Amino acid sequence: MIGLDLFSGAGGMSLGAIQCGIDVRYAIEIDKEIALTFKKNHPNVDVITQDICNVDYKTLSGLEERKEPLVIFGGPPCQGFSTSNQRNRNSENGKNWLFKEYLRLVKQFMPEWIIFENVKGILETEKGIFLDFIVNGFKILGYQTHIFVLNAADYGIPQVRNRLFVVASLNGRKEFSLPHKRKNKVTVSEALKDLPFIENGSSVFQMEYSEPPRSEYAKLMRESCTKSYNNLVTRNAPHIIERYAFIPQGGNWQDIPKKLMSNYKDVSRCHTGIYRRLKDSEPSIVIGNFRKNMLIHPWYDRGLSVREAARLQSFPDSFIFSGTIGSQQQQVGNAVPPLLAKAIFEQVMKSEYQ
Repeated sequence: MIGLDLFSGAGGMSLGAIQCGIDVRYAIEIDKEIALTFKKNHPNVDVITQDICNVDYKTLSGLEERKEPLVIFGGPPCQGFSTSNQRNRNSENGKNWLFKEYLRLVKQFMPEWIIFENVKGILETEKGIFLDFIVNGFKILGYQTHIFVLNAADYGIPQVRNRLFVVASLNGRKEFSLPHKRKNKVTVSEALKDLPFIENGSSVFQMEYSEPPRSEYAKLMRESCTKSYNNLVTRNAPHIIERYAFIPQGGNWQDIPKKLMSNYKDVSRCHTGIYRRLKDSEPSIVIGNFRKNMLIHPWYDRGLSVREAARLQSFPDSFIFSGTIGSQQQQVGNAVPPLLAKAIFEQVMKSEYQ
């Protein structure tokens, strides 16, 4: 099977596809800094750094005359559908309509399979108008669709992260069944315990591991790596670090003495996810904009490093992020967990070749 990754980001979905044996030929990512990360980790994929509106069969040569089945996958920018985005979570936000380009390329290439991914909030935005549009578009073209929400923590990822998927097969040619859930959840401790100790504001890219991998998950993430990369942490001001010290595992800003929160006009309006310290005995809360939300390391009074967040997203340690620290944090937070993508691609492959 060959693949086309739309709105690819750093390449979490492509990684899951490649791990299942899919030959990903092209990826489309307009941000050149993010595309650089993709290319470094997927050197055999042709990364197109153009506006998707300008991409067609001429840009993606060879897909029309293919001999192998094609899967088009990915999801348009999801910030406009996020439940935390109340400002422009509506039909007037132009970015919310980028999925029309997704539908255009599906119509042009008529792939045997489609995997459309997005945040769960797309079900609620404008009463589901965007999801209805894309699903009905698939059906008009002759696709049988399956719509479901998966929690990453059920598939071996140490993070509670709900994502919506639409899996569609052309003319209902194959049956598709959901991937099986795992019984045991992977915890934050299992994911992070062997990573190096680093200070607030660390800019040391490459470091030695602190100890051998103790968990099966850590062994899976490390593979044959001998060092840890992307050990970068935002430098928080001393008054922020002072606040961290009051927060127990599982706690948030409500545990901070009010006198230390005097710069907030109305501290009661803070989101429950702000200043949240992770619990080491459970999967992490969702890793989104972990810098802005000031997610706190379970054992140290600092934020999460890029590598720690990548571990919680199931990126292997061999996957190295490029760009500024802000860009790296965004790349990790916006990605589809590779192990979650892999679980879905495995089911597609089973359906295609059983």
